Amino acid sequence: MTGREQDEYRALRDTIRERGTARICLFVGGIAAWAAATIATAALSSTPLATLLPLLVLASTFEAIFALHTGVERIGRYLQVFYETTIEESAPPRRWEHTAMAFGRPAGAATIDALFTVPFLLAGIFNLAPALLQNPVQAELIFVGGAHALFVLRVIVARQLSAKQRGIDLARFKQLKDGVNLSNG
Repeated sequence: MTGREQDEYRALRDTIRERGTARICLFVGGIAAWAAATIATAALSSTPLATLLPLLVLASTFEAIFALHTGVERIGRYLQVFYETTIEESAPPRRWEHTAMAFGRPAGAATIDALFTVPFLLAGIFNLAPALLQNPVQAELIFVGGAHALFVLRVIVARQLSAKQRGIDLARFKQLKDGVNLSNG
């Protein structure tokens, strides 16, 4: 491996580590900001529409975590395709990403939800409580409830997309390595 390739490999592995840490910090900070906004809304607001502000904080936090997670996965697949091969005959192959992907989720093992799906779904449901306590009229209930339902749907769809992303990215990077330039559309 050339010096430039070693530098790129190290930089990308560092990026994975840093973004993984950032994702957890962002989750904790985002949930704290959401909780503060929710408490303030419940204490100070006189309209159910005010619950949309904490929902925006919650949704923004989720989208940032989803973007970080997707980026980390994509970098991992890039490393897997372009760096996890034997470059020199005497050198053993680098196989971290291959091994991590093959490891998967063994039966009975603890699972990790990189998107924090359950806490976000619970927070989305809890966020609606202050609106319901204010006896909303039907139009408010439909609008505010609909916004919350869209957030819940986004979290569920993002989790499903995330489950497929490794395979999609892996196939695309293999195409790029093989010189196949297929349209994304």
